[in-house]
Amino acid sequence: MGDYTIQISTKLIDQLARDDEKVKRKVRKPKPKKKATAQRHEEPQDSAPKEFPSSPAPAAGWPLQPPPMYLPVTPAPPPPPAAMPEVEAIRSILKESEAVLEKLDKQEAGARQELHKRAKELHDKEFKLPYQSPMPCTEERAGCLECYKSNVKDPLKCAEAVRRFQACARMAVKSAATKSD
Repeated sequence: MGDYTIQISTKLIDQLARDDEKVKRKVRKPKPKKKATAQRHEEPQDSAPKEFPSSPAPAAGWPLQPPPMYLPVTPAPPPPPAAMPEVEAIRSILKESEAVLEKLDKQEAGARQELHKRAKELHDKEFKLPYQSPMPCTEERAGCLECYKSNVKDPLKCAEAVRRFQACARMAVKSAATKSD
């Protein structure tokens, strides 16, 4: 267990040490049984408390105080178990409820994982890109572009490459039209 400390202020210690601020009740002494003719000698009671010589007044500024005391504190012992049967019944039901709650949490986690798995499978099936045929006439197009890059000042030299690309494009359009009909 941990170690604990209590700090007792010097003000509290001074207050406990000085009982002169409190008015003390005089303790009555039992009267001895004497004859009625005997005179009793009692001290007169003052209504004001007696003044004790006080300590010299502190100098201006903060009064000097000793350092605070630190005392170890032992923790309180655990409370004894309840002897009431109703409390024990409630505790056992509480433990059972906590066990059921843990079981339900595990089932929920498993169901959540299964749901995420199935949702991912459905998403992958639904949004999967269909098979796409390769782009037609890619070689003719690349040849045409290469010709234009190499003959920047005289693009008319690329007329033959453009004709080949044009013929390939017409064939691709015709084949696509016949497939869709």
